[in-house]
Amino acid sequence: MGAEAEEQPHGAAVVADGFGLKGPRGWAFREVSFRAEPGALMAIEGPSGSGRTCLLLALTGRMKATEGHAEVGGVRLPRKLGAVRRFSALGQVPGVSELDPAFTVAEHLRERALLQRRFDGSVRAFLRRPAERAAEARARIDEAVEAAGLDLAALPKGERTSVRDLERLEALRLSIALALVGRPRLLALDDTDLKLSDADRAEVWALLRSVADAGTTVLAVCAEAPADAQRITTVADTAEPAEKPADQPEDPTKPEKATKPKKAGEREKAVRTAPAKESENGSEKESEKGSAQGSEQGSEQGSEQGSEQGSEQESRPDDAEPATTDADADTEDDTEEGTADALAETGRS
Repeated sequence: MGAEAEEQPHGAAVVADGFGLKGPRGWAFREVSFRAEPGALMAIEGPSGSGRTCLLLALTGRMKATEGHAEVGGVRLPRKLGAVRRFSALGQVPGVSELDPAFTVAEHLRERALLQRRFDGSVRAFLRRPAERAAEARARIDEAVEAAGLDLAALPKGERTSVRDLERLEALRLSIALALVGRPRLLALDDTDLKLSDADRAEVWALLRSVADAGTTVLAVCAEAPADAQRITTVADTAEPAEKPADQPEDPTKPEKATKPKKAGEREKAVRTAPAKESENGSEKESEKGSAQGSEQGSEQGSEQGSEQGSEQESRPDDAEPATTDADADTEDDTEEGTADALAETGRS
């Protein structure tokens, strides 16, 4: 009877006084103070980015606060984070505690029971027979599923339904059931009313209220808390950044390039070499002009000579015969005499 009373879940009182957490980008939350009795339903509400999830993780021993202190179940934070983690459980917290979409519902439940027995079980539990340990694990699973209101028979494939095939409300119930397998004193879950209709949202809050009535303290992050829940409001850090020093520009558009000052000798050298460079440039320009003029003159002269030669050739007649020389005349006379002698001999004969 005494063992059964010890195993029954009982809530943990939560007290915070000036609780705050500062990260690399500034304050996630600060100056949070409240008091909640065991078995209370607490709702952390506020806009996105106001540190709601960080506050939830800090109160369950998953993040270390940097300001103030808190007590959960009589354990002081942030000094004893591990002790708070042992009797608190997380439901769905994106990026921290999530369901595996490839697992089935039955695989998730069996895995959680095995982990609970391995890490949170007592030494006496390991000495029991395998059949007794299996029966106890099955009893824990059935108790958690019933407390979460998860109807396994109503699922598309029963226990073999994959998590990816579950509706949003059914996945939320499964995450709560997995957290309740360990019979925690504090249950915490994030994004409680995210992507839920008004009817589903009312059903979720009714479920969490029943868990709190059973004795487990519930801490839920939401956008809008119900009327009967204890509200813990977080506000986004709107502190203005520190003012810049007076020597810096107020709104610099582009960083100015640092120029290295020249020495006195370098400045004099630059002044001396400047006229020399100008004279060199002038001489180069004059030589270019002279060469250009020479080439133009040469081209003009060549064109004039060519035109004169062409005009002389055109002035000569095309039918002019070449002059005959004396040698050519003698040759012609010899030829005529030889021809006459040959005719005379022919007539004699």
